[in-house]
Amino acid sequence: MYRVKEIFYTLQGEGTHAGRPAVFCRFSLCNLWTGREEDRHRAICTFCDTDFVGTDGPGGGRFAEAGELAEAIAATWPSAGREHRMVVLTGGEPLLQVDATLVAELHRQDFYIAVETNGTRVPPPGIDWLCVSPKIGADLVLTAGDELKLVYPQVGGDPAQFEHLAFPSMRLQPVDGPDVQGNTAAAVDYCLKHPRWMLSLQTHKYLGIA
Repeated sequence: MYRVKEIFYTLQGEGTHAGRPAVFCRFSLCNLWTGREEDRHRAICTFCDTDFVGTDGPGGGRFAEAGELAEAIAATWPSAGREHRMVVLTGGEPLLQVDATLVAELHRQDFYIAVETNGTRVPPPGIDWLCVSPKIGADLVLTAGDELKLVYPQVGGDPAQFEHLAFPSMRLQPVDGPDVQGNTAAAVDYCLKHPRWMLSLQTHKYLGIA
């Protein structure tokens, strides 16, 4: 059983693939926060800006089989053509639910599979793009991947502590919220002083798209 908050088609707004059309499949559940505001103060990840509670979003629901979920994702792609198909599996924490069977079914639908994870779970084989976003206070078990995206600043989260890890792309993304301008300025300043890092912006929020 796969529990999915929402499935929707948009442009990827963050990181290396920013600007690329993709179907987003947002899974319910996370191991760092319940998603409920009354629990935010005791969450490991206190700055999450995503609603991943329940299965009531557009295209969301409970899917008994991997093939059923893959078909729902494929039906969200806007054309019958299979070229350039991309799906972003996100959450919540998608690796609580994503398994090898789902990966195989999505590849059977000709999707390039990207996963956005907090790095606390081992992924199944076959994922095409693995983006890890570490959260300070959580055990990081994924020390290699395609992209490391550190939300910045985090208390105790000096980016230098991640520079030895095996990620060819390392990015700082400003914490959203009332201090986003100051956080963005701080991230820009850090990237300029430490060119191992690149800036990642949530361009979908600037554009006003999902």
